[in-house]
Amino acid sequence: MSFVTKEKIFSRKWLISYSLIVLGAFILAAGFVLFITPYKIVPGGVYGIGIILYHLTGIPVGLTGLAINIPLFFIGIRVLGPRFGVKTVVGFVLVSFFIDGLTYLWGDVPLVEDDALLSSIFGGVLLGLGLGLIFKSRATSGGTSIVAMIVTRYTRMPLGQSLMLADAVIVLFGLVSFGDWTIPLYSLIVIFITGKVIDLVLEGVSYEKTLFIISDKYEEIAQKILVDLDRGGTFIEGKGMYKQDEKKIIFVNVTRRELAILQDFINQVDPRAFVTVIEASEILGKGFKSLEEKVND
Repeated sequence: MSFVTKEKIFSRKWLISYSLIVLGAFILAAGFVLFITPYKIVPGGVYGIGIILYHLTGIPVGLTGLAINIPLFFIGIRVLGPRFGVKTVVGFVLVSFFIDGLTYLWGDVPLVEDDALLSSIFGGVLLGLGLGLIFKSRATSGGTSIVAMIVTRYTRMPLGQSLMLADAVIVLFGLVSFGDWTIPLYSLIVIFITGKVIDLVLEGVSYEKTLFIISDKYEEIAQKILVDLDRGGTFIEGKGMYKQDEKKIIFVNVTRRELAILQDFINQVDPRAFVTVIEASEILGKGFKSLEEKVND
């Protein structure tokens, strides 16, 4: 995965990308300062290490993150090649700056006092939103993602597992440092919510469905799709496992509203039809978002 982009400076796309990085970095920092850091929650990453050192020694979280990210960045370039462009540097520098700046202005008092669970939930939402915006700009937040890529390179371990392993070690380090079993439990909540929100930001809320329809009335159903719904579809040749008879399988993508219309029609013409409905995380092509729009987002 390459994060080096070729955007013309001060172009519309360049301005949008860097605006997303600035906004994402600020939201991410706010999540740490207002919800995560005051409760000693350690959600992995270099800023998780920063939270541990902050409560043990008083060293600012952002400063620790910056001190770790800079050498990791150069190690990443040396080992993995020039995958990490200027955006990644801007991203982790801004996050560190905003974390320490907000801490200086706000202090280390949580926005929601005496409620670590609620802080974990909303902290995870802000962390996921901030990281999602940074990732959407084709940048990374540095840190353990670079470590995970290096581990993957030399061990062939999947990147996702490498990242989970790196974060798990940091979470356990937090447990050992603070001696409180609630810390890793709250940290897991933050990590889970953060991941879900990142997916939501990058993929959006899905309103599209993918259907596989097996019916002897496939011609009538196809006409309904083509004429009334104004959708295209594909016939897939199939064979029944029990009777070995030939089957036509309709493959089609529809919106949630169109799904209800189509299901009602299928029930009328063939109540015995077999319909599989799959949640489509993303559909690109005619009638939906185009691939060009996706690439240029």
